[in-house]
Amino acid sequence: MASNDTVLVLGATGGVGGEMARQLRDAGWRVRAMKRGAVPERRDGIDWVGGDAMEARDVREAARGCAVIVHAVNPPGYRRWSELVLPMLDHTIAAAKAEGATIVLPGNVYNYGADAFPLLAEDAPQHPATRKGAIRVEMERRLELASREGARVLIVRAGDFFGPKAGNNWFSQGLVKAGQPVAGVSYPGDAGVGHLWSYLPDVARTMVELLARRDRLEPFASFHMAGHWDADGTRMADAIRRVVARRTGTHVRVSAFPWWPLLLASPFVATFRELREMRYLWRTPVAMDNAKLVALLGREPHTPLDEAVEAALEGMGCLQAAPRAALA
Repeated sequence: MASNDTVLVLGATGGVGGEMARQLRDAGWRVRAMKRGAVPERRDGIDWVGGDAMEARDVREAARGCAVIVHAVNPPGYRRWSELVLPMLDHTIAAAKAEGATIVLPGNVYNYGADAFPLLAEDAPQHPATRKGAIRVEMERRLELASREGARVLIVRAGDFFGPKAGNNWFSQGLVKAGQPVAGVSYPGDAGVGHLWSYLPDVARTMVELLARRDRLEPFASFHMAGHWDADGTRMADAIRRVVARRTGTHVRVSAFPWWPLLLASPFVATFRELREMRYLWRTPVAMDNAKLVALLGREPHTPLDEAVEAALEGMGCLQAAPRAALA
């Protein structure tokens, strides 16, 4: 196992990758971030290098001398997900095996199906109900094989991400709209159905703390985060309402997410089609058991919900007062 303090972050311009890069830097790691078209430079304590995660040679060169590779890269908007996700992971695996490095993968609940619901432990059976879930299972199968061939693997599975950087997530593209004042909350879930949320800085902090103990982890290690559990689908919306009322004086309405226009347009819009596939997670309560994580760290990093929601809305540019016309 490589023992230096250099880490490569793939996907550092995205939500979880960017948060990981900043927190690893603050924890004393030397952070190298790969970005398409980037001119090599050091900025904000991070070394940026040019490269494309779809190019094996680029990843191999960027990973040279690294003890850890954070694989947080995803095609935007789920476009060409089935074509791009596995080749990108294969390039990371090849680089990690060459360096004896640890691969860190932010995971989710897509791997699991109804036979594992409603509370997921790390060893729950993985029988996914969707195409994206099947790809996630295959990703982990390849990572498990790599852990027997010179690499090490750390997977942290969490719920729906939200945080200061917009990215592709339900919070910034469904409940509210990034860059716009909050005039209403559009909630995708069925009434009374619980939903799991994970605050990006908490997820990154968890992975950073686990990396600090990576010499104590098994070669293929996975952990679950309990995150923010919204037991009946009202807790997150109410937190948004409280924050917006306090910061802008605006009374925010909560309404049901308009699924029908999305369903009608999904044959023609790839992102809508992929979102429709995951609708079952808004109709079924799926929580995570974090006992294994707590046993190792002593607790799960956990920002209070209102504080996390305020930071997310602030970072997304959503806390300006809404114009009167939008409220009418």
